[in-house]
Amino acid sequence: MSELKIYISQEKIAKRVAEIGEQISKDFAGESVVLLGVLKGAAIFLSDLSRHISLDASFDFISVSSYGNSKQNSGEVRMLKDVDQSMEGKNIILVEDILDTGLTLTFLSKVLKAHKPKAFKIAALLDKKARRLENIHADYVGFEIPDEFVVGYGMDYAERYRNLPDICIVP
Repeated sequence: MSELKIYISQEKIAKRVAEIGEQISKDFAGESVVLLGVLKGAAIFLSDLSRHISLDASFDFISVSSYGNSKQNSGEVRMLKDVDQSMEGKNIILVEDILDTGLTLTFLSKVLKAHKPKAFKIAALLDKKARRLENIHADYVGFEIPDEFVVGYGMDYAERYRNLPDICIVP
């Protein structure tokens, strides 16, 4: 792992995740939320974020495939696992590790809005605007990053590096 360069330290991540949790708590004060994590990459972000949300919060997970084992997005998004509960009338916060081309989140937004939620928001730890192909934005963003391939804090390269506490650049 010595070839990886730390890009965002675990301390900076922790501080920003806490700020996002506080903002969500303010935005949905007095209401409950469903944190809907996009597997597998957003699991750590969702876990840490949830501990900074002072509301009644439940979890659900959704899984899609768009990368496979390469660094290049295939452009095709496939649903692998849908939600386990009805989303109708609920405040949904879709929690994603990285907003990149926007293909995955545009696909998921359409699918989830069809469930008729009360509110639908997107929380993305990372926003890589340089690669955006779809006109979509996150309501809560941890960090804007340049067009670099990153791993750690849940994000992987061929299922490796998810457990790193920092976000690192793959050369």
